Amino acid sequence: MPRSRKLRTPEEPNRPAGLDTPDGRPPSFSVTVAVALVTAIEGEMRALLIRRSEPPEEGRFALPIGFVGGKESPEEAALRVLRKKAGVSDVYLAQLYTFGAPNRDPRGRVITVAYYALVDAGRLASLSPGEGAFLSALRVPWKGETGGPVEALGEAVGEGGASLPLAFDHGEILGMVVKRLRGKLHYAPVGFQLLPPAFTLRDLQLVHETILGQRLNKDSFRRSMLASGLLEPTGEIEAKVGHRPAAFYRFTQASAI
Repeated sequence: MPRSRKLRTPEEPNRPAGLDTPDGRPPSFSVTVAVALVTAIEGEMRALLIRRSEPPEEGRFALPIGFVGGKESPEEAALRVLRKKAGVSDVYLAQLYTFGAPNRDPRGRVITVAYYALVDAGRLASLSPGEGAFLSALRVPWKGETGGPVEALGEAVGEGGASLPLAFDHGEILGMVVKRLRGKLHYAPVGFQLLPPAFTLRDLQLVHETILGQRLNKDSFRRSMLASGLLEPTGEIEAKVGHRPAAFYRFTQASAI
């Protein structure tokens, strides 16, 4: 018996089988990546920003961004953007969130897969970012994991620097990075990614305080870290310091993210 076929009625749109869009038309959009390269310097969170030299959002400051090529994954595109615009490779990179509000980019429908990369301040000093790039201090106007946009400043937070105009929704992306890092501190050793291979407990506490935006009790923090199984002593201590030399630690391979 011949196979029956469903006949289309005149009112039914002539669309490809399996296409499920509100208007019955193939979607038309671009995919980009944005990478928040974050570090901690002197008790402040900082992120690499680039002043845009062309439209859209010319003159505003943006995270390193780029379109995803036809033969690369979003993660491959993010690594390419980091190499080209920030001069950095071989860093801790994690996917953050997908931003896809319809009118977030004046060029049209653009969906952005955001990532964050963590780099310790010492290593960042040796990088060679592209033209117009600099490290901006972040001012977080909310506590805990409330969430929301953050401000990027032209100077250190304590110096009362003016807020920089951010392109697109990059203030929201940076805010999501801060919220994610604060949440992950409770169960993952993300703080170690912002430190050199060997560090003191004082260094580690400062990184945690910088991410959380609050002071921590020294004794409680040290007891917690030493009991966590995340640390192991290197056998070395500070040299030529004006106080009691502190021991150096490293994070254990078992605690690697």
